[in-house]
Amino acid sequence: MSDCPSEGRRGFLKGVLASTATAAAVTTLQPVLGKALAEEGETQGGADPFEGRDYAFVVDLDKCIGCGKCVQACGLENRVPEGVNRTWVERYVGTEDGVFVDALTDGDAGLEPLDDTIRDKAKWAAFVPKLCNHCDNAPCVQVCPVGATFNAPGGFVLVDPEHCIGCGYCIQACPYGVRFLNHETHLADKCTWCYHRVAKGLDPACVTVCPTQARLFGDRNDADSTVAQVFEADQWRVLKPEMHTDCRVYYLGLHREVV
Repeated sequence: MSDCPSEGRRGFLKGVLASTATAAAVTTLQPVLGKALAEEGETQGGADPFEGRDYAFVVDLDKCIGCGKCVQACGLENRVPEGVNRTWVERYVGTEDGVFVDALTDGDAGLEPLDDTIRDKAKWAAFVPKLCNHCDNAPCVQVCPVGATFNAPGGFVLVDPEHCIGCGYCIQACPYGVRFLNHETHLADKCTWCYHRVAKGLDPACVTVCPTQARLFGDRNDADSTVAQVFEADQWRVLKPEMHTDCRVYYLGLHREVV
């Protein structure tokens, strides 16, 4: 399996750092994101913003209210085409008859009210945000025939558009179903943890707009960060641990029946 040339990869990373997604649509989230973008500044002194960093993502399910602002913010920040998502929120309702699951994929529309029968039989319920797990042992990286999907410094898994051929192997290999073929670019696409924002000291867009701080992002090497403290407390769970992907998205309060 071949990797993409190092010069091409460095060029891709520089391109991501230099660009920031914008959106023309009028939305209540734009003032929040716009203020952050106006304050972000440039990477200082040409220093590598990811040197010594070890990023991870925490989702506290006891705090998620399924409002959909994260989905809306992600779509705006990253210009995600209609009909696909880099992140979404699934609703799980456990009953004696099994587990009912539906998904919030449109931040504007929200979720449909639960059927009375399901609501009356509910034993437990949770909103579960889904996004790329940025795995250290990522199946998508392993199967890419041209090295377009790769592990980047800081813990990110990224897709180099200059080398991606849109074959879809990585999409099929992802055990979490978080990759898709972008019908505008015809390339593999997914959550990047807003790599371009993190490079400038900002949180991912979905973290920025979460009204309950259910989504947290930080450096595991920073002992003062909440993410590092959650990681050290070792009370988190991951999706599909049997896949041994060493993923970097940690869930608090994750029910065992969530997939």
